[in-house]
Amino acid sequence: MSCWQTVMDYGLRSIGYGERLLPRSDFTLCQQFTLIGSGMLWNIYFGVLAIIAGFFFATALAMGKASKPLILRKASEWFIFVFRGSPLFIQFFFAYLCFLSLKQVSPFFDDFTSAWLGALIVLFCNTAAYSAEIFYGAYLSIPKGDLEAADAYGFSGWKKFRKITWPTMLRLGWPAYTNEAIFLFHATTLVFFSGFPALRQRGDALYYASYFADKTFNPFIPYPILAFYFILLTLAVIGLFGLVNKRLNRHLPSANIPRIKLRPNLIR
Repeated sequence: MSCWQTVMDYGLRSIGYGERLLPRSDFTLCQQFTLIGSGMLWNIYFGVLAIIAGFFFATALAMGKASKPLILRKASEWFIFVFRGSPLFIQFFFAYLCFLSLKQVSPFFDDFTSAWLGALIVLFCNTAAYSAEIFYGAYLSIPKGDLEAADAYGFSGWKKFRKITWPTMLRLGWPAYTNEAIFLFHATTLVFFSGFPALRQRGDALYYASYFADKTFNPFIPYPILAFYFILLTLAVIGLFGLVNKRLNRHLPSANIPRIKLRPNLIR
């Protein structure tokens, strides 16, 4: 079988298209690159949707934590504390157990026990909590002069938030938020090794890398391939977020624009 035929057969297998059965013997390098790359589609799916939805929720949480009403402030603080204070791996297990119990009560929760929805909700809540703390710190760092100038121009309420508070908060917190986005993509590898099952062997990149490592008894080929894909994904995230960072700081001289640096979180 040629490498191109392997790509055609297994390139979209992780989402249900192509060969149903995995190769059982005589594993080629092309098969490993193709299947692990196919699994990356799940990692990208989880990461992209969790970041997009979590970004807006994180902004709301940050503003809630900085708000004056006690109920809103405490609700935001406790949500952030719970999801930042507990390991992500445990959150997956706990969420799957909760969704499984709710599934027995109502068929509405059937899809919540599937990784595509249940695990996505966990990642969404987790990244929203971490991002909210980043944005809250950026909010506290907004120069008072900017807010006083907004008041002097007659800005108030939503107009002040949209034109002054929110853009400045994003500009100050964007480098740290970029690192959170990178770590979130790395955290997606935990999905199919937690409570959420990989139906019909349709797992993510780590799922296929582990499959090849178990079958060949040689982890030094599939896992470096997995690392290679995640390095490419990280470079893509840094490039995309770097463009946004330049857009947020377009009013500053190029020498004063803060550069995004990768600072991996070793413990979370």
